[in-house]
Amino acid sequence: MAMPIPLRADFDIFCLRRLARETKDANQARRLLALATIYEGGSRTDAARIGSVTLQIVRDWVLRFNDRGPAGLINVKAPGSPSKLNEAQRRALARIVESGPIPAIHGVVRWRRKDLVQWIYEEFAISLDETTVGRELKALGFAKLSARPRHYAQNEFEVEAFKKTSPPNWQASRPSSRRTPRSSSGGPTRLV
Repeated sequence: MAMPIPLRADFDIFCLRRLARETKDANQARRLLALATIYEGGSRTDAARIGSVTLQIVRDWVLRFNDRGPAGLINVKAPGSPSKLNEAQRRALARIVESGPIPAIHGVVRWRRKDLVQWIYEEFAISLDETTVGRELKALGFAKLSARPRHYAQNEFEVEAFKKTSPPNWQASRPSSRRTPRSSSGGPTRLV
């Protein structure tokens, strides 16, 4: 077997346990305690058991800890692939969305994401997905708006006239309604 990778010398068991107590990240605390076991003289197998992981993962923790210290044991979100649009192209996209389409030139009366995908391809020769264009627009501060759907045969004047002339379905009770007699004791009246 290969020799285990030694831990950095500028930390010790007490420092790692103190950092584990102070951190708000549970995964980092678990990793720090596993590495503290190694500083204490425990085996890598003991550290893997404490961390509930395999030996390979303990090795990865040691490498991350040696490289970046305790901050290397925090899970960070992967950066993902870089955007295909640069800043100048984003500004041009924002300008075209703000100014709106010109029907004679663009062939549409309002921008949809699929129309903007086509415009970006024609303008910059960059192929993007509609979802990606939506994310870019959201990052630029634009929100998706859609008109409220309406039946094609609905006439708003007739709807308003119907609302105003329709009588209510209920009627008020008459004041001369017959009341049931009650006894003075509060219970039901008994007839003999």
